[in-house]
Amino acid sequence: MGIMSKILSGGESHTTEDYVELDLDDFDTARGEAGMSVHIASIGGKQDVVAIKDAVYDGDLVIADITRHTTSDSTMEHIIDDLRQVADEVDGDIVQKGDDQIIIVPTGVTIAREKLS
Repeated sequence: MGIMSKILSGGESHTTEDYVELDLDDFDTARGEAGMSVHIASIGGKQDVVAIKDAVYDGDLVIADITRHTTSDSTMEHIIDDLRQVADEVDGDIVQKGDDQIIIVPTGVTIAREKLS
């Protein structure tokens, strides 16, 4: 048994019957009261940018999948320029994560450029 197993289980073995599934409706949660939402989007073309812009203007964070395009594609370059302009207008931030994602955040949010260690 590994050290983490000993710490987490106290040396005892547990079965699925030892755990209780929680119903979030039984708890006070921030549902509906959050100041920001996280949206997942997929960019297939220029028409997909409108919804992303609207979300960022509304103060939400967007993680967009761009795997349908290469970053050297002229259409993708234009889309990234449009999204960069939106980030600038709202005093937000934008980064490209690898070749497959763009993250756009609104005012008051900064994206760290270093990975957590």
